[in-house]
Amino acid sequence: MTHEEHHAARTLGIGKAIAVLTSGGDAQGMNAAVRAVVRVGIFTGARVFFVHEGYQGLVDGGEHIREATWESVSMMLQLGGTVIGSARCKDFREREGRLRAAHNLVKRGITNLCVIGGDGSLTGADTFRSEWSDLLNDLQKDGKITAEEATKSSYLNIVGLVGSIDNDFCGTDMTIGTDSALHRIVEIVDAITTTAQSHQRTFVYLALVTSLSCGADWVFIPECPPDDDWEEHLCRRLSETRTRGSRLNIIIVAEGAIDKNGKPITSEDIKNLVVKRLGYDTRVTVLGHVQRGGTPSAFDRILGSRMGVEAVMALLEGTPDTPACVVSLSGNQAVRLPLMECVQVTKDVTKAMDEKRFDEAIKLRGRSFMNNWEVYKLLAHVRPPVSKGGLHTVAVMNVGAPAAGMNAAVRSTVRIGLIQGNRVLVVHDGFEGLAKGQIEEAGWSYVGGWTGQGGSKLGTKRTLPKKNLEQISANITKFNIQGLVIIGGFEAYTGGLELMEGRKQYDELCIPFVVIPATVSNNVPGSDFSIGADTALNTICTTCDRIKQSAAGTKRRVFIIETMGGYCGYLATMAGLAAGADAAYIFEEPFTIRDLQVNVEHLVQKMKTTVKRGLVLRNEKCNENYTTDFIFNLYSEEGKGIFDSRKNVLGHMQQGGSPTPFDRNFATKMGAKAMNWMSGKIKESYRNGRIFANTPDSGCVLGMRKRALVFQPVTELKDQTDFEHRIPKEQWWLKLRPILKILAKYEIDLDTSDHAHLEHISRKRSGEAAV
Repeated sequence: MTHEEHHAARTLGIGKAIAVLTSGGDAQGMNAAVRAVVRVGIFTGARVFFVHEGYQGLVDGGEHIREATWESVSMMLQLGGTVIGSARCKDFREREGRLRAAHNLVKRGITNLCVIGGDGSLTGADTFRSEWSDLLNDLQKDGKITAEEATKSSYLNIVGLVGSIDNDFCGTDMTIGTDSALHRIVEIVDAITTTAQSHQRTFVYLALVTSLSCGADWVFIPECPPDDDWEEHLCRRLSETRTRGSRLNIIIVAEGAIDKNGKPITSEDIKNLVVKRLGYDTRVTVLGHVQRGGTPSAFDRILGSRMGVEAVMALLEGTPDTPACVVSLSGNQAVRLPLMECVQVTKDVTKAMDEKRFDEAIKLRGRSFMNNWEVYKLLAHVRPPVSKGGLHTVAVMNVGAPAAGMNAAVRSTVRIGLIQGNRVLVVHDGFEGLAKGQIEEAGWSYVGGWTGQGGSKLGTKRTLPKKNLEQISANITKFNIQGLVIIGGFEAYTGGLELMEGRKQYDELCIPFVVIPATVSNNVPGSDFSIGADTALNTICTTCDRIKQSAAGTKRRVFIIETMGGYCGYLATMAGLAAGADAAYIFEEPFTIRDLQVNVEHLVQKMKTTVKRGLVLRNEKCNENYTTDFIFNLYSEEGKGIFDSRKNVLGHMQQGGSPTPFDRNFATKMGAKAMNWMSGKIKESYRNGRIFANTPDSGCVLGMRKRALVFQPVTELKDQTDFEHRIPKEQWWLKLRPILKILAKYEIDLDTSDHAHLEHISRKRSGEAAV
């Protein structure tokens, strides 16, 4: 990035003013977005204003519109809801109200508005923008503003961020708040599930992703009404799962669920049906507002922060010709979409549903929703095959350290394999178990209830296959293994490379295999995310919140916290973003004693303000000489008389307990996708009664890359790997590090070269398969 470009980011906002408001229902993560808008706005030289109580505050003006400072957004990252308040507003729906709002903005020289809310709030913003010049004319006619003021505020820029726990806005995979709401729902479902294991009960709940995250028996959603004889079908399924030994049934009902004729299906209807026909003890739990409660998840804090940064950039780069846009997430990428197209598609969904064009409604919802629905239908609505034997034999194993979500991936791999008519084997204790023959056949109920369990139920070891290739080959023949699904971390990937290498020596190793990345370190080449990293991140984040809170009301204090991850700085960086750290030391970004000095100096300055706490994260292997103890001692010495230091090594608790909804959902989809690929590959490699796969593309890593799940040959990933440090040479999240520093008030370069450009929704619909 050139010096000019960097300078441009620092001066982009000079002479401009931005107002930020939250509107409609509150959603966790809104505060992270507000904080990012304020701090990045100030960083670019702009003035930033809070609008309290949403559009109502915009109309009422006065004390409701206040200039924000750096400190006014500290300590709000971990708070649920929205700190600046949100209200439904009748006045803004009338032109008279919008006239007053325009007057309040012009008087303060604000021509940039960032609106965080649902589709209603965003539609309102667009109306406001389209009327802007008429409103100014009226205000000038009535003598409320001068000609000069009207010229200065001649156009209004609007950027929307979608904050809504329903995730019902078209054009974005995840809206701010959805992930946190899922955390609450899944916690409750899990809690009820564990108490219910002792009673035979049927529970009835809400919505689609939850059903994937907790392995529900049935889900009712408005977009996809059940067939006419659904009552028969549902009762048959419930009694079938009972005869297979399940003590518990979970049925999930979304708000607004209907049958094919548009007649509502309520949780009470279902309860009465189950009680009457089957006589099962049935309880209804309505989750209601508890879904909005609690602290935002790490995902929502990072999402809110990333979107806030992108919103400021979009506002400051806006011209009279750029349409109002929405900043949203597609796969792992921030994108800008025209606001009105998103609103239109969202309305089209409602219309399609009113007209009973349900297939179209699901398509309009977008790829992410469609994929969830397909996987759910496969796992829940297909009757497992009864026949023994099976088409082909596929083995599943875990390799490396345990990571939350591994069990969910095994469950979905096993069940999709069985649905396809394969024989599925599970291998205990990784490659070591494969060599020793610790292998057994898994039936449908073998993996029952595995989705929400942490760690690895199959057992996992770090042993690599190389020294046992002979025994492994013998067991592949003995158990007639025709394909291998390897779920694990960096060892799973290097193990895959050793299997490829071993093919020269042993024909038996010429079978297709696929590696599904699962490790808290998130260091597997070929994937932006690994299963388990989200759970680890949430654990670190919650711990940092608690540690920061422990100092509330005491004198000034700085916490130095050591995170896991080997040489990979992902956890330290992302937890730093999510918990609001002042610095995060990582191996990938070498630092010197000068940098440490700058950080200490920075904290000394910070302690002179109203913010009395500092948080410093250090990745365990970021530097062999600047250890956690060294940094702690340095900070303690330099902070004498100004702040106290405390240190914490988080250790193995970071592997997390029960997997987060993100990890459950991601693992479930990865398992299903891997098994579908495997069936195809086995068919391709079937020659003269045996499997022979010897091409590079028969040994792959399945990874999430930007916006899609892709299969990449392990041999092709070799060049992209730093084997000594067990990390990929290029990592996408390093681009987020400047944001971390800006949000912590450092004067640094912001690379604006990788910005989202405005795209159209239609193109997005037909693109490659998303996650």
